[in-house]
Amino acid sequence: MPKSRGEAIGKSGGQVEILASVEAGEAERIASGLFEFDRVLGGGIVPGSLILLGGDPGIGKSTLILQVAGRLGSSGSDVLYVSGEESAAQVKIRFNRLGLTTKNLKFLGETDLNTIITTIDRERPKLVILDSIQTVADANVDSPAGSVGQVRSATNKFQEVAKMGKIPIILIGHVTKQGNVAGPRTLEHLVDVVLYLEGDRYHAFRVLRGAKNRFGSTSEVGVFDMQSGGLVEVANPSEIFLAQRKAASPGSVVTALVEGTRAFLVEIQALVSRSNFGYPQRRAAGFDFNRLQLLIAVLMKKAGLYLSNQDVHVNVAGGFKVGEPAVDLAVCLAIASALKNKPMPPELAVFGEVGLGGELRAVNQSEKRIEEIKKMGFREVLMPGTHLSEEPKKIQIFSQDSVMGAIREIFG
Repeated sequence: MPKSRGEAIGKSGGQVEILASVEAGEAERIASGLFEFDRVLGGGIVPGSLILLGGDPGIGKSTLILQVAGRLGSSGSDVLYVSGEESAAQVKIRFNRLGLTTKNLKFLGETDLNTIITTIDRERPKLVILDSIQTVADANVDSPAGSVGQVRSATNKFQEVAKMGKIPIILIGHVTKQGNVAGPRTLEHLVDVVLYLEGDRYHAFRVLRGAKNRFGSTSEVGVFDMQSGGLVEVANPSEIFLAQRKAASPGSVVTALVEGTRAFLVEIQALVSRSNFGYPQRRAAGFDFNRLQLLIAVLMKKAGLYLSNQDVHVNVAGGFKVGEPAVDLAVCLAIASALKNKPMPPELAVFGEVGLGGELRAVNQSEKRIEEIKKMGFREVLMPGTHLSEEPKKIQIFSQDSVMGAIREIFG
């Protein structure tokens, strides 16, 4: 019988602590053996953490997690791989295809929640991998596996197991057409870390992003190259993303992104052609469509570009997705270059945010962007007028205050 409010008030309160007297050291980490994976987690897997890994079907979630299991297993750590979708033979075939050893790796083909938890308590592994959370069913919940109630119940139970046993658990989650993890949205609030593996299945590159991390930053990304032998870490993303770029092509602009602690370069491509219909088409791949509409309006109103009868297509080469405002200037110049059919100077890279008034606004970590641009062999940078802590050497800086001024300086 539930206690009344009066009874609850009569009880003594909980024990409080003075935060100033609490010693909080750096969280212990388990190195997975994949540096890019550890980078996104903040330095490694924290014991007792519950990690959710999501991504589109076929994007490489299972491949990534099998490589993590193989690296940890080969280093002497016991790993328990739980699957409700595949048999032990199927998983072993994939391990062999990836060239991984199965030493210290244990497999459990099970979907019953209580059986899985009992096995974890008995085996006490260094890491548990569950593929996938949508296949687990709790006998005490009257609904089918994958339903809102089942997914929430299973996640709560796994959270208790992880915290009490100091055992990290990685849950693989399916993704809906809207790009969210299937099941209740509250699933992301129940776990400690939420990771998404992104990319175009028709491109080789995969990007691991952190959407939530209680033990580190969510701004870091890990870049991988999908090959026949699995996911290969990319130490220098700029070199990979610019490998097939044609410098003298109209509509091609190089810009600098900052993701977490590092900067890298990507190519923005634009194609502008006369529309055959009454309403011009706008398309964007790897770039926010609403942001593209806004930038086109700025180019028409503030820069005098006539795009009312032109179809505009913008693409981020390599299947990469960009979101920071520092890409605005590159998108505008790519559209202007394609419209005028004039290529950008081959040794020029640009970055900067574009405001509604056509003004160029400074972006953060300009020095880091310039250093990466210089490292990749570019000799010129076009950016908003801003104060730099020191004048860069061996690279020429061009500053502009408006997108109109930037277009005039480059294309005349």
